Amino acid sequence: MSMPVIPTAFVPPAAVAPTLSVTSLPAIVGTYKRQAPVFVRGEGVYMYDEHGARYLDFVAGIAVNALGHADAGVLQAMQEAMATGLIHTSNLYRTEPGETLAQWFVDHSFASSVFFANSGAEANEGAFKFARRWARTTNHQAKHEIIALRGAFHGRMPGTLAATDRPSYRLPFRPLMGGVRIVERDLEELKVVLDTETAAAVIVEPIQGEGGVRVVDPAFLRGLRALTRERNVLLILDEIQCGLGRTGSFFAYEQLGFEPDMLTLAKPLAAGLPMGAILVNETVAQCIQPGDHGTTFGGGPFIAHVANHVVQRLSDPAMLAHVRETGAWFGEQLQAMADRTGRVRAIRGTGLMWGMDVHESAAAIIQRCFNNGLLLVSAGEHTLRFLPPLVITKDELSQGLAILETALVG
Repeated sequence: MSMPVIPTAFVPPAAVAPTLSVTSLPAIVGTYKRQAPVFVRGEGVYMYDEHGARYLDFVAGIAVNALGHADAGVLQAMQEAMATGLIHTSNLYRTEPGETLAQWFVDHSFASSVFFANSGAEANEGAFKFARRWARTTNHQAKHEIIALRGAFHGRMPGTLAATDRPSYRLPFRPLMGGVRIVERDLEELKVVLDTETAAAVIVEPIQGEGGVRVVDPAFLRGLRALTRERNVLLILDEIQCGLGRTGSFFAYEQLGFEPDMLTLAKPLAAGLPMGAILVNETVAQCIQPGDHGTTFGGGPFIAHVANHVVQRLSDPAMLAHVRETGAWFGEQLQAMADRTGRVRAIRGTGLMWGMDVHESAAAIIQRCFNNGLLLVSAGEHTLRFLPPLVITKDELSQGLAILETALVG
């Protein structure tokens, strides 16, 4: 197969600025190494910097901008929400957008009710609390442990960090929160762990995004669901990165043949506005009492109005069919590139969520792609991660593939 050709419409950066060190941004706490230059606007699957250079976005805000940048429908939803003048009320009062959104999720999933948060990490933290509340309410006093799996990433807050299998993230903050354990992705080991009578819940990502874009074996997940039911342990699915259309179904669990007890969402839920959600079944919902959990901003009328628009768009059968078809084609192109170049160890993924293991440092390839107008993100030292907007076309993907191949062989 010949190398894809960059369309003439593509405009590479006129000049490449160096990567900024954390000390270059003294006003912002140095938790990120940010790349220069400064981005000032977006349109579709592109971002534009202060010099007018255009970059093809295969990061999408780390799976957030599913509808791309400056989407007309999203902008209209924002304008409608602003026109009400009701930006925030707190959760002391009822508002229509949040209730409508919660009912939509109840009508289209296993859930009997929904809690809205501000981020994915907060959603997972809340799910941990709900699991322990369920255990106490149902007289399982010994049940308190949250079990996560090897390779997991569930967040960087106290509880979720303890459930995240990244030593470099964990070491500076020990001792971590107790009552959280990471175990191998092995049903025999899980049988032993769940037989201890201390496990309240198991949390698992159907696709481990930060952990290398590793698709967890569906047979393993079905076995885990059966095991948690046998042992009276809750199953939490973390679909923060892989949910909301990313895999070609609205929820990733729809492809697995079972339902969880809780499901956490965030990323594209409000098109870049901060929003997360915990979907819970009736068994869990009936255990939650007023005062058990809270949030000042979660599910506010402005953000919820936008999210109502987003879920309608991302659940559209035509959109999901586009993700499945385009994603399968993209995976084939990545594999063909791997075969051509000999610079790739493995390709894996589904829908529009793919990982590429490379022999070279992922950071070096990402920098070369950046220098030529393609934005990528890693998922480990030797893994490139592809999370383009779900509205991306094959022509736009081909542009990125051409830049990627040049970076791989160069």
